[in-house]
This record gives sequence, C-alpha cells and structure tokens, in this order.
Amino acid sequence: MLAVLRVIFICIALVVIFLTSMVLCVVRPFHRNNVHDTASFIGKIAIILGIKVEIRRPKSLDKIGPVVYVANHQNSYDVFTVSASLPKGTVSIGKKSLKWIPLFGQMYWFTGNILIDRGNRSKAHGTIASSAEKIKERNISVWLFPEGTRSYGRGLLPFKAGAFHTAALAKVPVVPVCVSNTHDMVKLNRWNNGKMIIEFQEPIDVEGSQREYIRHFANDTRVLMMERIKELSVEAGNPFENLPAVEKKAG
Repeated sequence: MLAVLRVIFICIALVVIFLTSMVLCVVRPFHRNNVHDTASFIGKIAIILGIKVEIRRPKSLDKIGPVVYVANHQNSYDVFTVSASLPKGTVSIGKKSLKWIPLFGQMYWFTGNILIDRGNRSKAHGTIASSAEKIKERNISVWLFPEGTRSYGRGLLPFKAGAFHTAALAKVPVVPVCVSNTHDMVKLNRWNNGKMIIEFQEPIDVEGSQREYIRHFANDTRVLMMERIKELSVEAGNPFENLPAVEKKAG
C-alpha cells in the first residue's frame, strides 16, 4: 500500500514541478539558475521516498567560479536525490534520449541542460567544445556523470574522458562529487530507506590539455573518488559488499 501511495505522490509532485518549472522558464528564459531551482524542487521527492540526504560542500567552493562537476551515477533514483545538490549557475549534460521521457524530458531540455548524442563520436566531440564555450560565455558550471551509465552497485565504473577534456578546454577546475552507495537501498514499501551522503571535494586544476594527460588525470580522479565513496558508504550505513579494490592505471 505504501508503495502505491508513494508512486501516486511522486507522479503528482512531478506534474506540479513540471508546470512550475515551465512558468519559471517563461518568466525568465535562459536564466543561469533555472536548472538549479528545478533540480531543488525535484530533490524534495527524496522525502517521499523515505531517504535522508546529507549534502556536504566545503566553504572553499562558495566563491569559486565556473567548474566541471563530476559525480558517480548509480541508479534511476539519482534523479530524486542527487538533484538536490546541484549548485546555482550549473547545468547538466545528459544523453539525447532523455528528451523523449514524458514531462521530465521536456523540462530537462527547456530549463537549459545540454543534450548530447553519445552514439555519435563526432557530435560528442563537438559537444565538448560547445560546452567549454558555454562555460566561458555564460559563466556557468556543468555537471557530468563520467561513467556514462548507471553503476548499479558495481562501485565506480571506468571514466570517459569527456568531462576532463571539457574542463581543460574551458580552463576551469574539476570538482569531484562523491555519493555514498544507494544500491538496493530503496524499498517502496519500507517507510525509512536510510541515509545517503553527497560530498563535494576540493577543486582540482587540470594541468595541460594533451589527450594522454587527460586520460591519466581521469583515472587518478576515479581512484580518489572511489576511496572516498567507500568511506562515505560505511558512514551512511550502506557499505559496498565484495567490491574489488580500485587499481590506479597508468596514463
């Protein structure tokens, strides 16, 4: 019964958020905070799911300029949880197929997020350059999931280098965002579904723009993030089980 009620409330909430977001975008089209405000609304759905979300953000990021945020992507519930942590002046980059999701897809595009065609390498490379230009021209940050897909409890999948190439081209730092394990955490018929921690790390400068260096940088960042994600997962009460150690790869 609780699961049915939750689904109903989530559907109602999404419709209300969609309509509110559309009005917001009409009143102030292309505003740099449209994505942040809409994501904040969506992040409230975590309460309906019985999840307590703790967001940790160091004060050193309060006055920082544009950056590229890189976060781990675990499952579909990220939409209702990780969204709450999206900073002001930030847009996300997602796959083009998102626009076909009823209501959510249209809202995602209309608020100013960037859609890319991951199946087309030439277009994807063009999007990297375009995203770097938007960072500089609009003074915005971008949020990416460098794994490129959901991990579903497999830890942290290998990173694609696109986010790091974007940071290098825009000449902005990368800020890792570590999210504690949420695999199998949500049971719709359970009232309390536990706690998750979203922790922003200190910014890291991308030194150099050569392809070989960027790959090495991406691998090193992944190792650092995985270790912190493991620690946060233990603290949140949902540690990974039988997860192999992450080995540092050479560039």
